[in-house]
Amino acid sequence: MTRITVGAADIDFESIGRRDYFIKIEHPTKWGHYVIPMTIIVGAEAKTGKGMVAFGSTHGNEYEGPVAIKNVMRNINNEDVCGRVILIPVLNPSAFRSGTRDSQEDNGNLNRVFPGKKDGSITERFAYFVTEYIFPQVHVVLDLHSGGQLATFPGVSSFHHVEDEQQFKDMQSVAQGFGCPFTMFYQDETPGLLTSTAERLGKITVGTELGWGEAVIRDGVTMGERGVLSAAMFAGQLKEGPLPDKVSSDQKLVDGSSVTASHLAPCSGLFEPHVVVGDHVQKGELVARIHNFEIIDEDPIEVRASMDGYIICMAWHARVTQGITVALIGEQVEWSNT
Repeated sequence: MTRITVGAADIDFESIGRRDYFIKIEHPTKWGHYVIPMTIIVGAEAKTGKGMVAFGSTHGNEYEGPVAIKNVMRNINNEDVCGRVILIPVLNPSAFRSGTRDSQEDNGNLNRVFPGKKDGSITERFAYFVTEYIFPQVHVVLDLHSGGQLATFPGVSSFHHVEDEQQFKDMQSVAQGFGCPFTMFYQDETPGLLTSTAERLGKITVGTELGWGEAVIRDGVTMGERGVLSAAMFAGQLKEGPLPDKVSSDQKLVDGSSVTASHLAPCSGLFEPHVVVGDHVQKGELVARIHNFEIIDEDPIEVRASMDGYIICMAWHARVTQGITVALIGEQVEWSNT
């Protein structure tokens, strides 16, 4: 396939057919541009404002999402697209190129600066491109993340609690389509998230955590492929068809939104886990110990479960700093979309 390099204002979202683009975002210091790879496939039944978009590499060192979306780009049957499907495997080329979580030019976290600024830093301009040009074309938004160097996950699709009952039910249905063992809704107080911005615009929005350790976890890639295709089918943008068969036989919905769900490191030190992600724990059960080797004779500080529930994430690195989230517990709740 041949990719056409264009500015955001020149993207064709309407004409029937497939277009493979590099979208130019001007480099903040060099005479040139960053380019965001994007594929748009439009079918004969496409409607204004309706479509599905899948983003990978919002953070540059999380790789299951980009690989999954690239696989979908390669394998999707264009004739099966009846609406509008937009695939963006690398949303943050600055961070992806350097293999880092944040953009290198401004140390910006793309998932903290939405809705972005037209004339802001490079990271804010990436966010502005999404808010101004992509969100108006779609009603389903997927943001595929992984743990990178921060945390391990058992395979999680996620969203926030929203007041609109139908939107909340639809997000559960789309999240189930990934086939992850856990789906979580969590706190919505963090500013500048891509998913929060889309949710507040009324979009059916789902995020993921599909791997960890700056690796490419095969199960995570498969869950990503399945989630993108099933979301397009759910949204009426892709004809019904076969999906990758990797799906958890017992998908659990958990609530990780309470203030006690996140367990913070009470001090800096070496993190010694005593459970693994996916485990069920009871309130008071030992989750981990943190060892301070500057005071070698001191007992380690214990991290104990604040509630009954499932371990949804844990710190990945041995070295942790005071205040970092070292574990997140989700309390199982009932699905409301059935």
